[in-house]
Amino acid sequence: MTTIDPKDVSTAHFHSVLLTAVAPRPIAFASTIDENGNVNLSPFSFFNAFSANPPILVFSPARRVRDNTTKHTLDNILKVPEVVINIVDYPIVEQMSLTSTEYGDGVNEFVKAGFTEVSSEHIRPPRVKESPVAFECKVLEVKPLGENGGAGNLVICEVVLAHVQDHLLTTDHKIDPTKLELVARMGGNWYTKTSADTMFEIPKPLSTMGIGFDQLPESVRHSQVLTGNHLGRLANVESLPTKDEILAMSKTPEVSAILENFGDDEEGMDRELHLLAMQYLEAGQTDTAWQILLQSEHY
Repeated sequence: MTTIDPKDVSTAHFHSVLLTAVAPRPIAFASTIDENGNVNLSPFSFFNAFSANPPILVFSPARRVRDNTTKHTLDNILKVPEVVINIVDYPIVEQMSLTSTEYGDGVNEFVKAGFTEVSSEHIRPPRVKESPVAFECKVLEVKPLGENGGAGNLVICEVVLAHVQDHLLTTDHKIDPTKLELVARMGGNWYTKTSADTMFEIPKPLSTMGIGFDQLPESVRHSQVLTGNHLGRLANVESLPTKDEILAMSKTPEVSAILENFGDDEEGMDRELHLLAMQYLEAGQTDTAWQILLQSEHY
């Protein structure tokens, strides 16, 4: 493994290391205005949510590495401490990219990129009509992180109003993540997007306490078949199956066949049981997987 000391390489080089490794990063598509009402629209991938009560979003317009200048978004916020953070999805990603062009003062990126301005209700900067979700925000604080090129400026924003396109909402008015083709920033010119076929759920009930890796049986913890992800899911149960449950599973056709065919081959039996359990784990049936895995313990 190569070790890189930030002090031994250029800022531009370590900037590349950071942005490629710390990814994917959501994009804050920030619309602001200056003291004369001129509108600016620009994307920032140093961005995330940090609190729900109060609702806080933070993004960081960094000083330019090449010449240590600041961006219009930061200049505007210091004069008019309000911003709309528009969320970027795949249908608008190319237009969004256009707004990263460094146009001169007073140039409206809404016009340059073909976006539609919609008046905000509680703040002065407009929001992007085409964005799937938009957050009207008051800027609480701008915290500079340095004075040299590449230094960030944390813009701490309180959300005062959210706008969500209706087709994204479920019947209980929550956002359906499978309907959002969100775009995230990678390193260089690379982006990624979410879609229903690339998303997955990890059961993590906050009301329970998993047994943990240390309580996994040795034969499971040192499996030659199961991955760390499989073991993580197995460790997230409150208790192991009972002897009656394990016995009932041993009588099912697929398990009894393994027990009969590999009765004199413990290693082969473990491998086949683990392969079968893996199928159930990947189907989200953790209890069944456990009942299968513990067959060799009780055989």
